[in-house]
Amino acid sequence: MHKAGFVNIVGNPNVGKSTLMNQLVGERISIATFKAQTTRHRIMGIVNTPEMQIVFSDTPGVLKPNYKLQESMLAFSESALQDADILLYVTDVVENPEKNMDFLTKVQKMTIPVLLLINKIDELGERKENSQQALAEIVDRWHGLLPNAEILPISAKNKFGVDMLLKRIQELLPESPAYFDKDQLTDKPARFFVSEIIREKILLYYDKEIPYSVEVSVERFKEDERHIHINAIIYVERDSQKGIIIGHQGVALKKVSTEARKSLEKFFGKPIFLEIFVKVDKDWRSSERELNHFGYNPE
Repeated sequence: MHKAGFVNIVGNPNVGKSTLMNQLVGERISIATFKAQTTRHRIMGIVNTPEMQIVFSDTPGVLKPNYKLQESMLAFSESALQDADILLYVTDVVENPEKNMDFLTKVQKMTIPVLLLINKIDELGERKENSQQALAEIVDRWHGLLPNAEILPISAKNKFGVDMLLKRIQELLPESPAYFDKDQLTDKPARFFVSEIIREKILLYYDKEIPYSVEVSVERFKEDERHIHINAIIYVERDSQKGIIIGHQGVALKKVSTEARKSLEKFFGKPIFLEIFVKVDKDWRSSERELNHFGYNPE
């Protein structure tokens, strides 16, 4: 008997979905930073054993879209409701349960197993009695909104409850042959992770609107036995943003390039030769043609 299925992770921005994904998969698949709207794509991470295959799927945080990029991000999240065998709905200890009720209403109607994960329980406070009472109140509120869901308190950052969650997923997984080769870790190509790692450094090192106005495209990825040569382009919407990304005498861009190269060498296990350029592509976030070019097509 072999088990296999799609376990899709959904929820509002900044509740810890990507951190949880990385813990479940055991590899650093999704960008996880302190900033909201970090994940833009739907990213699969695959866990294989001889007896089972779990296809985890991380998705962008659910939000009301203000431009075409956010429309595509919402479409990725909604597509995760359509093909899931098990749904992981992630919230945290401070989120208003009634935030984005339109999406939650769709979750309420689902007939597959839904595991509601209350993340960041380590932030409830040090006094045990108060934290237990606060958690019980959060559980009660969510039970009223999703009465058919199993509710599990976790701390993805501290790995609390993750093993228990994985065991429960294994129990709920349907019988099925594997969907992917057993040696496959993700559905994304190497170029995707290059662009994500560079974008992660931009999220970490720049403030305000800059990280959300940026997209990264890998123009060249050439690998031999000893090295990988990569050329990448950072696209911004305005000339002023280009200046900020590059920085005075190129110092800011050099820092991003250096830190990205270190992470890429760790990710691929090889020396990396990385060149990064910056170009202006006005209003790329609202251009359907450009969004298709950058891979924001959920179909």
